[in-house]
Amino acid sequence: QYSPDNVAGADGALDPTDITFPGCSCLTCAAPACSCLRHGENYSSLCIKPTDDEEGFARPVFECNTMCRCGESCPNRVVQRGLQFRLEVFQTAKKGLGVRTLEFIAKGRFVCEYAGEVLGFNEARRRIQAQTPKDSNYIIAVREHLHNGQIMETFVDPTHIGNVGRFLNHSCEPNLFMVPVRVDSMVPKLALFAATDISAGEELCYDYSGRFHNIPVTNRVPETSEESNIPKKPCYCDARMCASFLPWDSSLFSPP
Repeated sequence: QYSPDNVAGADGALDPTDITFPGCSCLTCAAPACSCLRHGENYSSLCIKPTDDEEGFARPVFECNTMCRCGESCPNRVVQRGLQFRLEVFQTAKKGLGVRTLEFIAKGRFVCEYAGEVLGFNEARRRIQAQTPKDSNYIIAVREHLHNGQIMETFVDPTHIGNVGRFLNHSCEPNLFMVPVRVDSMVPKLALFAATDISAGEELCYDYSGRFHNIPVTNRVPETSEESNIPKKPCYCDARMCASFLPWDSSLFSPP
């Protein structure tokens, strides 16, 4: 079933349609006066602003929401406007279905969301453990490290309900990167932005591991003995620095 937005999962743990954020009272939103921009400006000419390398971390992104006084033309409303480019799902040579763009996409532009059922940890783990080695896994686990040391987890499963994002393939040198963007509540939209200028006809890919634009390759955590015994799926991204296998996360496979 196609859905452009996240929906509540069968476990009902989180409802992404809940509106819990108060709105700003701005007619023209600008940092730092706008309460939605207390962390700084998010966008410039529809392009996401790059993280300051000196900070060493990504600033949280909050867009203006349903309760705000500003209108739909507010420059702090980008991801919520939805798909703005013509994309095509196509059959790749080795990777099954993939997605390519039919028009040029400039670096920093929002491309699409990875939307699906928003699950709690227990339901996400139940679904993962019910899969066979032949099943395709669409469940994504996004972990955000907060300033107080806590980790906020978001699990999205577009297996049965989702959007075009479910057909995006992995690449070890991708042209997209994912940013959790919040609009109406703390349940984020998993937004994919262009990491570079992308030409018409190019396949769109992101790094399933989340390392791209986060942790340098040299800082990869060594495999545990448990992980080394798991049969991994080969990677066919053909990147110069290809890791040979698709990223794998053991946390959802571990027993309670």
